[in-house]
Amino acid sequence: MARFLQKELEKMKKMILSLGTIVEERVHMAIKAIETKNADIAARIIQSDHEIDEMEVEVEEECLKILALHQPVAVDLRFLIAVIKINNDLERIGDQAVNIAERVDILAKSKVHDVFFDYSQMAQKAETMLKNSLDAFVNLDIDLAFEILAMDDEVDNIKHEAYDLIKEEMKKQPDCIGYLINLLLISRHLERLADHATNIAEEVIYLIEGDIVRHGKALTD
Repeated sequence: MARFLQKELEKMKKMILSLGTIVEERVHMAIKAIETKNADIAARIIQSDHEIDEMEVEVEEECLKILALHQPVAVDLRFLIAVIKINNDLERIGDQAVNIAERVDILAKSKVHDVFFDYSQMAQKAETMLKNSLDAFVNLDIDLAFEILAMDDEVDNIKHEAYDLIKEEMKKQPDCIGYLINLLLISRHLERLADHATNIAEEVIYLIEGDIVRHGKALTD
């Protein structure tokens, strides 16, 4: 029975990592769309969102099945709880990639304006946080997980910079409000993407140590 449970848990790990790989690909595509304002890339992200949604449901159903059949305890139970939460965060990251794609699609079809916030640093940090959070999960690397928590503040600071710049441009160019709002929303979606990567890192810490470190508790402790 225990051997069968371990096989099921290994299967769950492979499933969640397959989902993570697809989500990473979508995020990379979304960042490429921002850089190039490519509506075709944006359209591909939007059209393929159902794939992530379907995988997220499948992972959750399999987790619930294992819980019902095997009633795991201790670290095995923590693993399944972590997978269920990570699964949800990956689906939400996929949603943020779609949100970014929708903003890019609008910007690509808009009149060209001379203002554009450079999102390269923010996007690179958010993408790195996602990759590292999944690496921390695979390798049970608690130090890497804590590094991700610290990086979240850096992304927040860049979002504030974008807000200040775009707010000033709104005053100077009130006729471009729609365009500028879409620029602002991109920063918001990237920030939320980083938040979900942080959530994954927090679940890795929970999996390893059994400690709940949400709401800044990890850094204050």
